[in-house]
Amino acid sequence: MAEEAKLVCEAMNCDCLSSYDVGIAGLHRIFPVLKQFIDAEVDVIIVVAGMEGALASIVSSIADVPVIGVPTSIGYGYGEKGVAALASMLQSCSLGLTVVNIDNGVGAGAAAANIANRIKTKY
Repeated sequence: MAEEAKLVCEAMNCDCLSSYDVGIAGLHRIFPVLKQFIDAEVDVIIVVAGMEGALASIVSSIADVPVIGVPTSIGYGYGEKGVAALASMLQSCSLGLTVVNIDNGVGAGAAAANIANRIKTKY
């Protein structure tokens, strides 16, 4: 899903930064990545997360830009087929988080590119 989102963004003339495997099981890994994104003055962040989907809420509570959460169909037990990740993201109390449907990297990429391109036209 992350690569789909990136390809769509690039096809819509956006520059992209990527980082992988920064889930909340090792929360310390997210801080250097967020610093890199902040230093690069990104306009929007796409977070792809499976299992419980909490990473999107964490990122949107720290970042001062829009965050798009993409729940993935990875998971087992109650989280099977992305249900837990989707429910977690939809019920987040973190402001600035928008959520697309399970495995919808294309939709996330299009939304992110629209945001970034709109900002580019303003400045």
